[in-house]
Amino acid sequence: MRLTTKGRFAVTAMIDLALRSGSGPVALAAISQRQQISLSYLEQLFGKLRRHELVESTRGPGGGYSLGRGAAEITVADIIVAVDEPIDSTGCGGKESCMGEDSGKCMTHDLWASLNTKMIEYLDSISLKKLVDDQLAKGISIDEAPVKRAISSQPVVKPIKVTAPNSVFALGSAFNK
Repeated sequence: MRLTTKGRFAVTAMIDLALRSGSGPVALAAISQRQQISLSYLEQLFGKLRRHELVESTRGPGGGYSLGRGAAEITVADIIVAVDEPIDSTGCGGKESCMGEDSGKCMTHDLWASLNTKMIEYLDSISLKKLVDDQLAKGISIDEAPVKRAISSQPVVKPIKVTAPNSVFALGSAFNK
């Protein structure tokens, strides 16, 4: 098995999401910034995670992603399989045609197939909650301040009070005074 960046980034992003799941939906832009993962790449990964119901999305201001089920119910294997990461060490992709279409499986096929089983069992035994607990035990700091959003309840600039006439007629009467 060769775990690519797709699987590593998906697990990393899910840990980040789970760490902050208590404070409402988490914006992908915030995960992208904290974990140094491209936002467009995260959008692709989270689309797959959403289709596998590992995350839920909330649209609109204050929206983002939250866990689709409890962190204790999500395993590393769930995440990796959801993002289409192949977990296979055989040369034939598990089709038992290592030596070619008609030749059957190679002498080491059963060895690699057994390794696949052990890897899946191992990854299935590690919950997202365990990974989160490990990060908390290491003393990771979770910023409690919410990420600034583009839309705010407070106006950014105070309104300007205008004393000029608001029509041609008011302008004309201003000159006649």
